[in-house]
Amino acid sequence: MLLALAGVVYAAPALAEDVSTPAPAATEEAEPVDVKGIVFGHIGDAYEWHITDFGDTKVIIPLPVIVHSHTTGWHVFLSSRLEENHGTYEGFSIAPAGSPYEGKLVEHDAAGNEVRPFDISITKVVLALLINSALLLIIVLGVARWYRRHPKDSAAPGGFVGFMEMFIMMVNDDVIKSCVGPNYRKFAPYLLTAFFFIFINNLMGLIPFFPGGANVTGNIAVTFVLALCTFLAVNLFGTKHYWKDIFWPDVPWWLKVPVPMMPFIELFGIFTKPFALMIRLFANMLAGHMAMLILTSLVFISASMGPALNGSLSVASVLFNIFMNALELLVAFIQAYVFTMLSAVFIGLAQERKVEAE
Repeated sequence: MLLALAGVVYAAPALAEDVSTPAPAATEEAEPVDVKGIVFGHIGDAYEWHITDFGDTKVIIPLPVIVHSHTTGWHVFLSSRLEENHGTYEGFSIAPAGSPYEGKLVEHDAAGNEVRPFDISITKVVLALLINSALLLIIVLGVARWYRRHPKDSAAPGGFVGFMEMFIMMVNDDVIKSCVGPNYRKFAPYLLTAFFFIFINNLMGLIPFFPGGANVTGNIAVTFVLALCTFLAVNLFGTKHYWKDIFWPDVPWWLKVPVPMMPFIELFGIFTKPFALMIRLFANMLAGHMAMLILTSLVFISASMGPALNGSLSVASVLFNIFMNALELLVAFIQAYVFTMLSAVFIGLAQERKVEAE
């Protein structure tokens, strides 16, 4: 409930710009709330981190812009320089809506065309990724420190360390060990890291105030890298039997020669599996954030519909937000669990060895 109410409070400053200023009586209608801009503004990446507004004062954390121009070399400056110089600084500007590079930093060539520089800026998603990764390291190293200080025959840990032990053993025994098979210890570090990395980023994305609120796992670049790691773990450590089943599967010969139909399908499946992992995580986390922001926007969309309708829709919006936040807490765990389980299954299939007939 607190998360839902905080979400309304967090969204209110950005939304209030559209609804707080009353239109002159009988002269012009109030401008409609730009729900699309609000939703994509909150879930998208940016070169600054907008915290909140106090009246006309915006509380923003400017982030470092690091780009390499094809003509002028490296440039390093804070994103606040763009705002101070009317959207342009050192020849760079943010591409407007409708541009193929919308929201990205661009420069213009001699013909006036937009050109993307080599961009390694610390954006909102990158900063959130660093913060969440540091938090994960603190948690893991804190738990490891307890075990280093206590012998194996000491009493079982309690409190947070005990909770983490239960959590880790659940993932290790119920998911990794059962799906990967006898060789599970080799892949347990990666799979445990993937699970807790996704889980903590999902949870931090549900917190509606800094340093939470960034939709890290709803960014397809992040889920692409996670899926790529699973792709490499599956195919770099696959057994001879795994590759034999791809290029010469146990099917009737006419499905393999002269047209290699089944080998082509199996080879195609190597790439579709990580692609499915990438899209599944990205789409589920993005959709959850969009749903909560749209429900929050109902409060402000209905502001001009009269107090009775606005009040009832506001209550419905808060109640639905409470439900969605509870659901998203469950989804945060489920998506981390499913990604780890499917990765373990794919790795386990690649570790399978041919069973000789007795």
